[in-house]
Amino acid sequence: MSEHVENGSQDSPDSPDSQDSPDVPDQDVVELATKIFDLARRGETETLAAYVDAGVPANLTNDRGDTLVMLAAYHGHAEAVTALLARGAEADRANDRGQTPLAGAVFKGEEAVIRALLAGGADPNAGTPSAVDTARMFAKADLLELFGAK
Repeated sequence: MSEHVENGSQDSPDSPDSQDSPDVPDQDVVELATKIFDLARRGETETLAAYVDAGVPANLTNDRGDTLVMLAAYHGHAEAVTALLARGAEADRANDRGQTPLAGAVFKGEEAVIRALLAGGADPNAGTPSAVDTARMFAKADLLELFGAK
């Protein structure tokens, strides 16, 4: 399975070009990836970890560059974040807009996720805006202190 899966419209399965084009993901792959992204959003840690253990890339991204860690973090699932990081997912992998999981967790106010990401090596200064910038925007002095920022 490729690390990046498009979530767009596909040629019909009967189209002669759809079977031969390397740019068009197999419909079964798209369906599986969609299921895995949903597991991350819902925080179904055991099932998500089993898929990664079975060979799904820990840094799988959707068509916006969101990783499984980004989706789990943004939806407040610290346990899923920890499990993905333990399986090789990158804590600071930014999406197509330059956003990192840590900045998303700061934006959403997910303290347990913030701590899980920091424990997994996330850099509060990575991304645009960074987690530090996001904490400043929302006047979160406690997080700025946690990040060692002023």
